[in-house]
Amino acid sequence: KWESLFKRRELVHMDAVKEFYAKLIMSHTRKKDVAKSKVRGVEIVFDHLQLASILGIPSNNGICEYTKEVWEESKYTKPLEITRRFANDESIMEARRVKSVEMKPFQRFIDILVMKNMVPCFGKRDTTNYMDLIYMDHLIARRLVNLPRVMMRHMSYVISVKDHELPYGDWLTRIFEAFGVPLVDKKGEEPKKYDFFEETVLTMYKLIRENGVWWVGTGENRRRDDDDEVPEEEAEEEEKDQTEFDWEAMIDEAIE
Repeated sequence: KWESLFKRRELVHMDAVKEFYAKLIMSHTRKKDVAKSKVRGVEIVFDHLQLASILGIPSNNGICEYTKEVWEESKYTKPLEITRRFANDESIMEARRVKSVEMKPFQRFIDILVMKNMVPCFGKRDTTNYMDLIYMDHLIARRLVNLPRVMMRHMSYVISVKDHELPYGDWLTRIFEAFGVPLVDKKGEEPKKYDFFEETVLTMYKLIRENGVWWVGTGENRRRDDDDEVPEEEAEEEEKDQTEFDWEAMIDEAIE
């Protein structure tokens, strides 16, 4: 259950976030991930189980692999099969990244969920890598994902490359508070609305759920998800205002 992460946002203390990542040292074994840093003179050390406790989410036996470019087979996913599934094209002969325009509306919804929360990729992007596809496939199939370990491996990736946006800013505030890092002396910032999964982002990607059916696009270019059943009243409500939807309910449905 990840509702506490998606529905509760903290102020972002960007100076503390920058110091955390600048001093961050990560270590990983098959059974454990550990993060060590120091912020404003306070030592911060936690493993994935402690992170789960701080954020109020479970750490389970689910997937936590982190591979962006190596297309390897796993117990549940085969590169070519997963490419065909999300590109919705059985004629594809080679595993590759999938373009967002190839996805069905609900698949795109899950894609946004992954890139805005699980392994944040700030801004807007048009393709998904193999790792994203694996996480998307697990979520849609309702298989377990160990989010705390995924987060910690993403942190490792961030400090290993240049010029990457610093993720999990508002969630780090909870970590700072848990370790007693002084934050009251400097004012925090509201999370940027386009960098998280919420109504504004869904509107930006022209995604909407009406009467139990997923749609993408607007006007004549609007198309529905063929996997959804279209209720009888849909024909009568084709022009329904697309702003009338409950994005929190959609998140609940996607992550239950």
